[in-house]
Amino acid sequence: MEVALTPLEFMRRARRLYANREAVVDGELRYTYAQLFDRCDRWSAALTRLGVNQGDRVAYIAPNTHAQLESFYAVPQLGAVLVPMNYRLIADDFAYIIGHSGAKIVCVAPEYFDLVDSIRDRIPNVTQFVALEGEKSGWLDYEKELEASGAPGATIDVVRPAIAETDLLTINYTSGTTARPKGVMITHRNAYFNSVGVLAHVPMTAADRYLWTLPMFHANGWTFTWTVTAIGGTHVCLRRVEPAKIFEALADESITMLCAAPTVLIGIANAPDEIRKKAPGGVRVLTGGAPPAAATIARVEGELGWTITQVYGLTETAPLITLCEARPEHASLSLEERAIVKARQGVELVCSGELLVDDEQGREVPHDGATAGEITVRGNVVMKGYYDDPEATALAIRNGYFHSGDAAVVHPDGYIEIRDRIKDVIISGGENISSVEIEGVLLQHPAVQEVSVVGMAHEKWGEAPNAFLVLRAGATTTPEELRTFVRDRLAHFKCPQAFHFIAELPKTATGKVQKFVLRGKRAGISTQ
Repeated sequence: MEVALTPLEFMRRARRLYANREAVVDGELRYTYAQLFDRCDRWSAALTRLGVNQGDRVAYIAPNTHAQLESFYAVPQLGAVLVPMNYRLIADDFAYIIGHSGAKIVCVAPEYFDLVDSIRDRIPNVTQFVALEGEKSGWLDYEKELEASGAPGATIDVVRPAIAETDLLTINYTSGTTARPKGVMITHRNAYFNSVGVLAHVPMTAADRYLWTLPMFHANGWTFTWTVTAIGGTHVCLRRVEPAKIFEALADESITMLCAAPTVLIGIANAPDEIRKKAPGGVRVLTGGAPPAAATIARVEGELGWTITQVYGLTETAPLITLCEARPEHASLSLEERAIVKARQGVELVCSGELLVDDEQGREVPHDGATAGEITVRGNVVMKGYYDDPEATALAIRNGYFHSGDAAVVHPDGYIEIRDRIKDVIISGGENISSVEIEGVLLQHPAVQEVSVVGMAHEKWGEAPNAFLVLRAGATTTPEELRTFVRDRLAHFKCPQAFHFIAELPKTATGKVQKFVLRGKRAGISTQ
């Protein structure tokens, strides 16, 4: 009698219960749940014609569109594995991820046609390239392939293999602290429990209209690609995430909920008054990816009348493991005091599993709000491992727990608060940036002798890379030259926001750079 725990169950249920409800809004396009799943079935049939079998990988490079949303159902119901890619990356990153994942089919939005064309000779195992919109010479046309599967509403014969809840659902690539991205293997069970856990803490109904400000590629849109469907809500797609477009959608589509990285939250908080006045009250927001400033939370809640809840997690944990749960005693706090509490990462979700903050000996730290340790977790949302990387998997999952690399304290009420990052990951606008990768590029510059990159506070992005450089004797360069040098080799969002020229890097007796010193270093350096 047992049924595999998979978000495909949400598709089955929504098909029966919400067939005539509006499922998707994408510009002028509007689809009911019956129409959405009809399209998914026809794309599944097309993928089968193209030779996609259970276990095969299908990669996507696309913004938040209906076609991207359809991938989260059409690909998995074949037992195939979806690889949603960060469209902010550069050609070299795409070539690596497509090759490493073994993707058989690559589906691309028009903005990235030329970029993918430039790497086709480097990804020989890809059998078909699909244009998700419009026509592209030498590429398959998504809409024409749907038509070839049958007329809208016709019965489509989709062969759905038996799927175990431990089967792979997606491979999500995250940069971490190494130069090359790692493929996080998320199972059907992982995603199912993340969605159910969210709904336990953040109740939603079929009346909810969810705005896609969070990229769907980002940890599967925090599984809201499935969570919204589970309750029969409406997915409102937003191709470009800009404050003006957000407020326009909020008003025009009667939005009730959205998820946002702190950078988006800051853009909302600081939007011009003529834009902000369009905003409806009562919008619920989940924010995560980097700790939001308490002042930002207070402004959005106080001026717009919204409710903000912070969440915390990693791609490796499907992704959410904590939520800053509201408690009755918080109601008596002032707006400013409540914002301080809301800026903490919070407590375990009911379905995520056990979360501990441990010291270096593996002992849980006291709940005193001062003693720091590493966040570790075990449970239903922890990834299966890193794809084709057993060494990295063994390093991350030790003694039965996933080790986050994030340092935090635990307050007496059990709420955790991140204080620093054990690893040197820089979280900018909700995206992980590898300091090692940036350092490697800057060391290629002929004027650079030594470099260390750290994250520093940034009012828009929450945190941004800063480069501290020691130049070669007699060599000269400028921040403008270095900025161009980095942007020619990396995605632009990875470029340092400032370059600091110093005489020497602070180091330990063993020669290791003391990055904590650089993070606090302000005086006596050239900052541009």
